Amino acid sequence: MQLRIPGPTPIPPEILQVMSRQMINHRGPQFTEMIQSMTATLKEMFQTKGDVLILTGSGTGGMEAAIVNTLSPGDKVLVVSNGFFGERFADIAEQFGAQVERLRFEWGYPADPPAVRQALSQDTGIKAVLVTHNETSTGVTNDLASISAVVREFDKLLLVDAISSLGAIDLPSDEWGCDVVVTASQKGWMAPPGLAMVSVSQRAWQANAEAKMPRYYWDFAKAKRFLEEKGQTPWTPAVSVFYALAAALEMFKREGLANVVARHIRVGSKAREGVKSLGLSLLPEDSHASNTVTAIKAPEGLEVKRLLGILREEQGTILAGGQQRLDGKIFRIGHLGYVNEEDIEQVMEALKVALPQAGFRSR
Repeated sequence: MQLRIPGPTPIPPEILQVMSRQMINHRGPQFTEMIQSMTATLKEMFQTKGDVLILTGSGTGGMEAAIVNTLSPGDKVLVVSNGFFGERFADIAEQFGAQVERLRFEWGYPADPPAVRQALSQDTGIKAVLVTHNETSTGVTNDLASISAVVREFDKLLLVDAISSLGAIDLPSDEWGCDVVVTASQKGWMAPPGLAMVSVSQRAWQANAEAKMPRYYWDFAKAKRFLEEKGQTPWTPAVSVFYALAAALEMFKREGLANVVARHIRVGSKAREGVKSLGLSLLPEDSHASNTVTAIKAPEGLEVKRLLGILREEQGTILAGGQQRLDGKIFRIGHLGYVNEEDIEQVMEALKVALPQAGFRSR
């Protein structure tokens, strides 16, 4: 079975094997050694000298943690939104009492850094900017380097959803001035769902000291204290997922971050070229198309749900449909983490067979 959705992603056999290990004492020396080693490697992957914390929870939990640890009710935030997950970031901030200004861009198009500059210049009361680096719902990678440069001009906090980018797409957290960066184990990291990993800058810690949003489970200060003083997590960790991520990080070290990024560039390019060779069109332009997920427009006559069903039942290939307003209008190929060019070739062969059966007529 080819699982090619944007997450959860396939897991290498050696990591599956590691997950079958017996539980250990999460307050004992074995766990301490593991989490300290993982944290050191994650700092290299985040490209940061700051703190990295590993939280048991989903990526959305990490997004919530980024917000509640740096903001207070009533704080004004600018959310740069060009898809489903940008809207989620805004929804979470609103839920906790932030004044949210949504700077929206059409789905399938990238966020425009000059528009971010204009929004910040018009409202000096904004405390933080929230942005999704790689918008999984549309297959668009935003120009985070340029957006972060704009945010630094105005000296605002920058909170980044890098859930489907970090570990696959280059994101030098310190160089770009990102204050909190969130990712999750089930995306490019070749591990199951269950862990959110976050980097926290010195500016973010200063904001944390003043932040008044309610938090208990997602308390960065408590997580940092337990890590530094005890080599533990405040709450019971997902031990089996820790095993998996620890093994995955060893694989990352062997391959090297630059090589991992280069592999995703090759795989992303192959996916886009393959889709076009079948007579289909991408939702985004090539210039900002993601190297971790390819979003394909459904031409007239193609029944997306039927296509996905045929691929799953007859070709052993699982792809993703569109979300919310894009439901039935696009389908998506996930290619992040445990993936190479041969995997994409297999997906294209499956599509060649399934597309005509689902109503596609190439011109």
